Amino acid sequence: MDINRRVKLMVKAGEFIVSQNPQWLKAKEVAYHKNSWFIPDFINAAAENIKRNFLDEQILNQWIKYYHLDDNILPKTVGIIMAGNIPMVGFHDLLSVFICGHKQIIKLSSKDDVLLKSIVEFLASIENDINNYISFADSLQGCDAYIATGSNTSAEIFRQYFSKYPNIIRKGRTSVAVLSGNETPEQLNNLSDDVHMYFGRGCRSVTHLYVPQEYDFIPLLDSFKKYDYFIEHFKYKNNYDFQLSLVLMNKNFYMTNGTTILLEQESLFPPPAVVYYTYYDHENSLRNLKDDDNIQCVVGKNIDFGDSQAPGIFNYADDIDTMQFLLSL
Repeated sequence: MDINRRVKLMVKAGEFIVSQNPQWLKAKEVAYHKNSWFIPDFINAAAENIKRNFLDEQILNQWIKYYHLDDNILPKTVGIIMAGNIPMVGFHDLLSVFICGHKQIIKLSSKDDVLLKSIVEFLASIENDINNYISFADSLQGCDAYIATGSNTSAEIFRQYFSKYPNIIRKGRTSVAVLSGNETPEQLNNLSDDVHMYFGRGCRSVTHLYVPQEYDFIPLLDSFKKYDYFIEHFKYKNNYDFQLSLVLMNKNFYMTNGTTILLEQESLFPPPAVVYYTYYDHENSLRNLKDDDNIQCVVGKNIDFGDSQAPGIFNYADDIDTMQFLLSL
C-alpha cells in the first residue's frame, strides 16, 4: 500500500466519522453506553476536530512533505498503549504510524475501546490490507518500538517495561490559562470551552487559571453558564456535590455558578467539577509556565482562547515529535 493510498484511506476515515453511516452511529451509541463521560456532543466534537485538523487531504500532504515521507521506509512494528480519557484520544498516534508505513498493534483503554475499532473496520471494508497495518491486542509483545500514554504512575511502569526498546512514554498533563482581566466576552466564552470540553478530562483541558490581583470573576462565571447542563449528568453532578460538601465542611472560600467550583489553590490538577486559580503580581512571573512538564498548553499566551481543545496535526502530545521518532526507527 503506497503512501498516496494511505492518505486516501485516511481521508475516507475522516468522511466516515462525521457521517450518518449506520455503523458509525451504532459505534457512538455503544461508546456512550460503555462510558457515560463520552456524551454524543463530545464524541462529535472530537470527530469533527480529527476530520478538520488531521484528515484533510491538503493537511496530510503538507505533513508528508514536511517530513519528506516516501515509500522507502523499512517497516517496523509499533506497539501503542492508548489512554481513554476523551474520545479517540489516541487517534493521532494511529494516524502517525499508519502514514509512515509502519505496522501497529494497539492496546486500547477499556474506557475507549469502541470508536477506533469501528474506524478500522470501516477502512477494512474498503481495503482488505488495512488489517496488516493496524491490529488490536490485549497485550503487546514482539514490537520493535512502543508509544504508551497513561498516568504518572503507569508512565513509570512503562519506562521500566519498555526501556530496552525505542519508546515514547507520556505521563498525565494538564493545561492552564493566563488572564489579564481585559478579556472580551467572546474570549471568555472560548475559555469556557477550553475548561469544560470533555468535562475537563483531557490533557489540553484548562484546569488552572492565573489571574491578576483584584480580578473580577463574575463575567468568567457567567461565561461558564453555557455548560449548566453538566449538572444533569449524574457522574458530573456526583463529583460536584461531593467537592462542594468538602469545601463547605472545611469552610474554604469558594465561588460557583452552580456547575463549576472555583478554588484558590497552587495545584494544577483539581478534582472533577473544580477549577483552581492563583493570583499573580506581574506576568513576568509566569514566564516559566511553558517549561513546566506538567503543562500541555498555556492558553492566553502561546495558544488563543478556544484553541486548546482543537489541536492541529503538528501539535504533538507532550511536545514529543511522534513522526520524527517513527522515522528514526
